[in-house]
Amino acid sequence: MQGAKNLTQGPITRQLFNLALPIMGTSFIQMAYSLTDMAWVGRLGSESVAAIGAVGILTWMTNSISLITKVGSEVSVGQSIGARDEQSARTFASHNLTLALVISLFWGLLLFSLAHPIIGLYKLDAAISAQAVNYLRIVSSAFPFIFLAYAFTGIYNGAGMSKIPFYATGCGLIFNMILDPLFIFVFRWGVEGAAWATWVSQGLVCLLLVYQMKVKNRLFGGFSFFTRLKGIYTLRIVKLGLPVALLNTFFAIINLLLGRTASTYGGHIGLMALTAGGQMEAIAWNTSQGFSTGLSAFVAQNYAARENKRVVSAYHTTLKMTAVFGLFCTILFVFFGNALFSLFVPEPEAYAAGGLFLRIDGYSMMFMMLEITMQGLFYGTGRTVPPAVISITFNTLRIPLAIGLAAMGLGIEGVWWAISISSILKGIVIFIWFRFLQKRILI
Repeated sequence: MQGAKNLTQGPITRQLFNLALPIMGTSFIQMAYSLTDMAWVGRLGSESVAAIGAVGILTWMTNSISLITKVGSEVSVGQSIGARDEQSARTFASHNLTLALVISLFWGLLLFSLAHPIIGLYKLDAAISAQAVNYLRIVSSAFPFIFLAYAFTGIYNGAGMSKIPFYATGCGLIFNMILDPLFIFVFRWGVEGAAWATWVSQGLVCLLLVYQMKVKNRLFGGFSFFTRLKGIYTLRIVKLGLPVALLNTFFAIINLLLGRTASTYGGHIGLMALTAGGQMEAIAWNTSQGFSTGLSAFVAQNYAARENKRVVSAYHTTLKMTAVFGLFCTILFVFFGNALFSLFVPEPEAYAAGGLFLRIDGYSMMFMMLEITMQGLFYGTGRTVPPAVISITFNTLRIPLAIGLAAMGLGIEGVWWAISISSILKGIVIFIWFRFLQKRILI
């Protein structure tokens, strides 16, 4: 199949690494956008970090919604390739891109219009809220770039060509790193400068991916980016991607509510610790997500080709790799959390609060790695509902657990323990669920 890679033959470990490392690198680069903004804005003070942190949860929600077409692309295109059906791969690719554009326009307009009441949920000081509203409105106008880039990335991942999105997002990150200090300090745009740097960089990434697919590498012999949506393809994409998007969107909503709880018990320092600490937690999350997405693309092709022994072997190999990194992250967060946090927010009160979050959260790293790896296995077989059920159930548990533990006298630490305990439970339950289904799925 023109341009795509066949993953149903060849050395499994090498193919997993070739898939996972660029995806992981792409995830790290996307994470680095937020970390770069936070590192520079951190020099303006913890209040400014709290402002972009409040919007960061909404950006997370946006990225979660974009998974409808990213996961839809990875699985639908991957399975089409595995079944040797190039016409279906082209049609699914066009539908995913069209859906991405439609959803991005609607979501961007909604957040732009409702910026004030949404930011008002945090009950921050007026000056911090004003910064957050301006930041949100600028970033929301870049949503079409973000959604389309995610859809392009899903198409390339499904085709086994994950290096291309990695290079494109890498260029965007370099651009963002140059523009951040220029816009924030030289032009004196402050928090808004960080937003404009992200806007320009995301636009560049989207343009690079358009160029790659339209001119440089005409995947599947070329296809129309946008098309009139047909029910059979649209419903298949939504069926594949919506559970994953709902899972992650709900997770973001829970964190928005946790952000309000953290603000109640810890003020803007508590909100800053949650949002900035969450960005640092993404070191572990994005690593496991890279391997999970690589596993999903690998499983999609091999499952469609009925190469179940290769599926099981890939699953075991991925578990071993993510377990090693999970142990590393546990050690990093538990023993070196303060030092890590101080690199981004140098205020003593801020990095002491953030270090406490990382230490408690660090105990759950191995289980978080397990959960996300198992998600990739479920997604590759087209079963996206079980991970969504597990994640929604235990993420919902975080709110009453956080309020209860905080009211019992733990204060802000109770919020952090609620996050850690629920992550541990998710990893255990999803592993048990798959073990029950394994013989039926992989017969």
